[in-house]
Amino acid sequence: MRILFVTSTRIGDAVLSTGLLDHLIRTHPGARITIACGPVAEGVFARMPGRERTIVVAKRPFSAHWLSLWAEVATTFWDLVVDLRGSALAYLVPARRRAVMRGGRRPGHRIGHIAGVLRLDPPPPPVAWFALEDAARVAALLGEDRPILALGPTANWSGKVWPAERFVALARALTAPGGALAGARPVLLGGPGEAERAMAAPVVAGLPEALDLVGQLSLPEAAALLARARLFVGNDSGLMHLSAATGSPTLGLFGPTPAGEYAPVGRAARAVVAAGGSMDGLSVAQALDALRPMLPAEVAA
Repeated sequence: MRILFVTSTRIGDAVLSTGLLDHLIRTHPGARITIACGPVAEGVFARMPGRERTIVVAKRPFSAHWLSLWAEVATTFWDLVVDLRGSALAYLVPARRRAVMRGGRRPGHRIGHIAGVLRLDPPPPPVAWFALEDAARVAALLGEDRPILALGPTANWSGKVWPAERFVALARALTAPGGALAGARPVLLGGPGEAERAMAAPVVAGLPEALDLVGQLSLPEAAALLARARLFVGNDSGLMHLSAATGSPTLGLFGPTPAGEYAPVGRAARAVVAAGGSMDGLSVAQALDALRPMLPAEVAA
């Protein structure tokens, strides 16, 4: 069976689509799957079982990227085309079956919209794929075997970023003697590039004892690290969704973006929302209170 799966340009949405892919992999053992996604999301699928090929779709003027993608897939007969971008592509390639997400804003969480493409209810939860070599590199970087407090102080725009001093204060409260994660090592994560580095810089400066891995990990390596974390706290971002997909305790910090649509989804994931829609409206005390159900019982009590 051959499946074409057209998914997001953004990491967060790409991670949320992994539950649908995991369903397809389990339902159709041995299927050969081609992923079409944006450049930054490519790593989400790098370790996916059953992946035959990834086609990176970089945006071009006048939507010419769709023509390039069509040229690459139109000569194959597909048993199933899943298009989460809601494009016309699925109707322009030979296919036995097509499932296309309709556009427009709808109520409910994004994961439900994605699952609805194949009429799945409840929605299958996201997953995170990484390999032994990813875990080995992470182990070498971490060195000593201490509990990990992973922090994601960056986002794709500044309005989603919690003030740096509050990240520092939260980390201090959690890792200090008597704290919920006493003795844990803070690890700072973020994407590549100068913008992410600049966003993270004040937190890096405020936590000199932290391991600074901003821009240093591939997405599979980040997944391997997050799977080891005792806790992840971060802004609404791709890393937040990736952490939740690993099953690690994950707290997403939300302000101007709708938590009802994009809260992290995982075995131990939740969101806390800033008052007034601004990240300045979210205090350290509120974040700590939101963490209580995710902390050891003797600490949370």
